[in-house]
Amino acid sequence: MDLKSILKKYFGYDEFRKGQQELIEATVNGRDVLGIMPTGGGKSLCYQLPAMAIDGVTIVVSPLISLMKDQVDALNEIGISATYINSTQTYEELTNVFNDISREKYKIVYVAPERLSVPSFLNLIKYIKISFIAIDEAHCISQWGHDFRPSYLEIPKFIESINPRPPVSAFTATATKQIVEEIKRLIGLNNPVEEITGFDRPNLYYQVLKVSKKFKHLLEYLNSSYEDQSGIIYCATRKTVESVAKKLEEEGFSAVAYHGGMRAEDRQRNQDDFILGNKKIIVATNAFGMGIDKPDVRFVIHYNMPKNMEAYYQEAGRAGRDGEKSDCILMYSPADIVKQKLIIQSNTFDEGRQEILYKNLQYLIDYCNTNDCLRNEILNYFGERTNKENCQNCSNCLDESEMVDITIEAQKILSCIYRLNQRYGVNTVIQVLRGSRNKRLLEARLDNVSTYGIMKDYSNHVIREIIMTLTSKGYAQITADKYPILKLTEKSKMILKGKTQVFHKKDLIHNKADVDKKDMKSDSSVSSYDKGLFEELRELRLERATEKGVPPYVIFHDRALKEMAAYIPKDKESFLEIKGVGDKKYESYGEEFIKLIEEYCKINDIKPLGNRNKNNQSMSEVLDSNNPNLDRYELTYNLYLKDISLQEISEKRGFTKATIIKHLKRCEDKGKDVNWSKFIDDMEIEEMIIDKIEELGNESLKTIKDALPENITYEDIHLVIYKHNI
Repeated sequence: MDLKSILKKYFGYDEFRKGQQELIEATVNGRDVLGIMPTGGGKSLCYQLPAMAIDGVTIVVSPLISLMKDQVDALNEIGISATYINSTQTYEELTNVFNDISREKYKIVYVAPERLSVPSFLNLIKYIKISFIAIDEAHCISQWGHDFRPSYLEIPKFIESINPRPPVSAFTATATKQIVEEIKRLIGLNNPVEEITGFDRPNLYYQVLKVSKKFKHLLEYLNSSYEDQSGIIYCATRKTVESVAKKLEEEGFSAVAYHGGMRAEDRQRNQDDFILGNKKIIVATNAFGMGIDKPDVRFVIHYNMPKNMEAYYQEAGRAGRDGEKSDCILMYSPADIVKQKLIIQSNTFDEGRQEILYKNLQYLIDYCNTNDCLRNEILNYFGERTNKENCQNCSNCLDESEMVDITIEAQKILSCIYRLNQRYGVNTVIQVLRGSRNKRLLEARLDNVSTYGIMKDYSNHVIREIIMTLTSKGYAQITADKYPILKLTEKSKMILKGKTQVFHKKDLIHNKADVDKKDMKSDSSVSSYDKGLFEELRELRLERATEKGVPPYVIFHDRALKEMAAYIPKDKESFLEIKGVGDKKYESYGEEFIKLIEEYCKINDIKPLGNRNKNNQSMSEVLDSNNPNLDRYELTYNLYLKDISLQEISEKRGFTKATIIKHLKRCEDKGKDVNWSKFIDDMEIEEMIIDKIEELGNESLKTIKDALPENITYEDIHLVIYKHNI
């Protein structure tokens, strides 16, 4: 078969994505390759497809033990024989796998880097034909990257041990130019074919929030965005993870915690619950996520600032792997900077390494304080240039706040840095400008500096905000070391001499975002599909996934189900037009899913749209036709008007009862009439709830819930509160 036939037969796609065909053809022709492709950009296909086109076994080196089983399950589902070797297997399991590999049962074998130097594995590969070696997450070999893995240093030795040397493919989503060069040098790639397809993820919305009450803002976001959909909340410490997860549970959210201090079985259970969709939100440290191939994560929120831009891009990139619109929100506060610097100081890095870590952290600090396009700041970090000044998909580009001239304030701050001989940090500069009577400052006679007290009418926060803005724009710099010092730059002269102006949003304190995201929170980029059919298809998918013990997306991605619910395939030919559906997927599930679609259409009097080749209309044209959905709250309210129960509305909408109640409350707030009494059956329960609210207040639902009998739910409490407006 040619490459496109393999692409269609096994993977269900008609065309390659950008960069894929070049890398695959080079691999098939025996060349080394290096692919730098964004998360969700199709890296895995670049080694999975050529494995089917070349004689022999493909060895995939991956650090992602948690992902190996999912990838192997997904490959077996589409008819590609694969297995894995890692530390989770028993001796008996490994023996069976080794025997099957020696009998050439598998085309792809995933191997953890720690296993490459094990004698039994080295002995095994002497007797099998290796088509090529693929190295996933190749940036892990660089000591200067954000996720260095010492075990990756075993890879070059492993490659050298094979005679003749097979072709080598290396892939990563996050690598600066410096790290790209180090990957090539350390792995020993021979004149590789390189494809850097770009780091932009157009479906991701980027936002930086400067908020003092983070949890309050988090609740506001979760209550207004992506109900009943998956999200990740990253925190800097284990303590914060546990606190945020506990508070979310008390507020009635489906949330679990994940961090390195938990028991391994608890971590695995919580991870599985999140992957399988049993829990909607996972609150985690950076110990979670690498290699988690969950496509339908609709939001990634950083409750604390991560350690650098690479870590942020990697973690934020776990949102929207299916190409659907998703949010990446970074909650920023000066305290986060302190936390990250303490983490750097607590590790025994050499001076050169520490300097790089401080420098990388500073870039992320500048990102949090810029007024420029956030997407461009990310792309610039990775050496990618763009001609667009406004991406129309980040909080800065969509923010229409009034801009004010802060040139005079900037001149005062830069003058103060100069008068202090560029020897002090941010806090001291602020104290001098505000005329502080701090004992240490007075002992150093800094009250004699000419800039002392010239900004006494400004708050600490405002001056700090302007300083951070100046550093993000390059008009000042903070030295990258243990005791950061504010210094001037060559660009400082432009401000001091009045040759350029500086502008900033009028509100210097916070609330940079909260902007109109122009429908960024729409349910899906598939604009018109039957939601009832979609939910029934999801239920069938869940049944098959549960039977096989795999995540639902291994059966079909949400996007594929939405296409089915929009395009209404009625036979094999039209079913194979769905993106991501190949021959093996049709053989395994096609007839069953088509039968469900037929029955649903018959009951609901829906006619198929027909085969795209017959009506000459592409799938994207069908899905993006002008047939917009009703507002999601309106859909819920229309069912409410049919005088059916809360449970029935919940089942028809595919949301929990708690979410349905929130929808109806939103409709009531917009002026629609909602009779909450129709959902309250037991007057005795109602009276008990009212008594406890009068006794305890309604600020903490958890406190009320704990004081009531176990059979009374959070939904009952909400209904009573809304009915009586208390």
